[in-house]
Amino acid sequence: MRTTIPDPSAATEPGTPDTISTDAEHNEAIDARRRRSFVFFGALAAAVLLPKRTRAQSRQKGKRPVDTEPNSGFAEVIPKESAAAFAEWDTGTSRLVRRVTLGMNQGELQRAAAMGWQGYLNYQLNYQRIDDSALESAVASRYPLMTQTADVLFTADAGQVQNQLKESTIYRGAFSQRQLYQRMVEFWTDHFSQSIDKVGYLLAVDQRDVIRAHALGKFRDLLQASAHSPSMITYLDQNTSNNRAPNQNYAREVMELHTLSVNGPYTQTDVAELSRVLTGWTTTGKGVFVFNPAIHDWGQKTVLGVNVPAGSPALGQAGIKEGEMIMDFLASHPSTASFIASKLLKWFVTPTPTDAQVAAIASVFRATGGDIKAVVRAVLNDVWLPTAPMKFKRPFHLLVSAIRATNPTVTTTSFFNSQINNLGHPLFQWDTPDGFPDKVEYWAGNILPRWAFAISLSSQNSATSVKVDTAPYLAGSADNVIDLINNNYFGGEIPTTTRTALTNYLKAGTFNDARVRETIALGLSANAFQWY
Repeated sequence: MRTTIPDPSAATEPGTPDTISTDAEHNEAIDARRRRSFVFFGALAAAVLLPKRTRAQSRQKGKRPVDTEPNSGFAEVIPKESAAAFAEWDTGTSRLVRRVTLGMNQGELQRAAAMGWQGYLNYQLNYQRIDDSALESAVASRYPLMTQTADVLFTADAGQVQNQLKESTIYRGAFSQRQLYQRMVEFWTDHFSQSIDKVGYLLAVDQRDVIRAHALGKFRDLLQASAHSPSMITYLDQNTSNNRAPNQNYAREVMELHTLSVNGPYTQTDVAELSRVLTGWTTTGKGVFVFNPAIHDWGQKTVLGVNVPAGSPALGQAGIKEGEMIMDFLASHPSTASFIASKLLKWFVTPTPTDAQVAAIASVFRATGGDIKAVVRAVLNDVWLPTAPMKFKRPFHLLVSAIRATNPTVTTTSFFNSQINNLGHPLFQWDTPDGFPDKVEYWAGNILPRWAFAISLSSQNSATSVKVDTAPYLAGSADNVIDLINNNYFGGEIPTTTRTALTNYLKAGTFNDARVRETIALGLSANAFQWY
């Protein structure tokens, strides 16, 4: 049995008193820092965050990217989708830690160095062996609605359900020891994307019983669970389908977005036939899946060449087997293997995987019957990853990695919930079923919200909300501050130019709490912190 290594950088529970300033004084200080710091942010961080099109902005719900040309009058700069890693980045286990976590910290780096590449990868993949009981206990206490049934959630305040789902997701991402598992939860959440604005409390059940239950299991089980999910059925209007008027929404998306991909090989006829197969898949009560034989189309159908013989209402509940058979067929289809392989390679390795890479990973998918652990293990190999380009942090990744870097005392998480909205990445509110984009072109436009978040986080000093403790920084010299930022934010691999810029800024003013917090904000805003 493996032994879990204690993480010295794990977050502490709240309780430290706040003795710094009144709210008015605190806000005035923050405003002053913002005015001073924005000048410096431009020089430190703008070099890499120049978007071709400013798509992701703050305070708006997710939408499909729209191809509109900029009209600002400024020269258009095309973001580098395959930016080479910084020269200071090591190609060993720290590179693996960057990709399998939502933010490096010293605990994970030391663990990976001790275990080696394969050992650490296996450790993260076998996530159920990692003791995360402290995290789960905190989640159960802070977000009690997340363990409730659909019937209970139906009677709860909708805003509270939504906030607890969002904030528990942020909390898990920041403080869970099972970091690769959290990254896969994020991946599948977008793959099986739904908008909470449409499905409401049902999404909390879906996240728990579908996404988190199967994130590192078998793809076939994940697909079947999603297909039986009242939340997904509601989101894609399957609950309005019947034998007289089959609704094709779910039938189309399950092939286009969940399994085969937009490249097929299905046709519109296959969509129509699958929608007939799935008639009767609906919900009842406050959110319970049910197969209703009375509204099922019992005629003969053909989906992707697979014959579904005609049945009879006398078969009753056995009629559900038609749909389950087709779901299994889709889960094991070669196109599904290639589609999932390509998406996972883009998620973990490169925005432009080669045909050979996709074929290699797809072969693992097929050979293991869609074993997600085996596929992820093959993706995160020590040949492809060390030479892979950097990936740009989506706002959720940026926010969580900043929490992990600064390791604040978190009493309430509402601050982070509002910040993720400001960053233009409101969790579970992407309107369309294709999920939030994972492309630098979409996200590189939200520079100012990123800087504003960095300033706001570094300024947090409240015992009743979030407290970034500067005592360890103030205990040493200015050089010690930079060393702490290097180790905690950059994994000891801070680019030389960034280190010089931070050092110069810190030493140019009075060494005090305010100057240290400004330097922390600059570190979180730096070019190198935006990538992983």
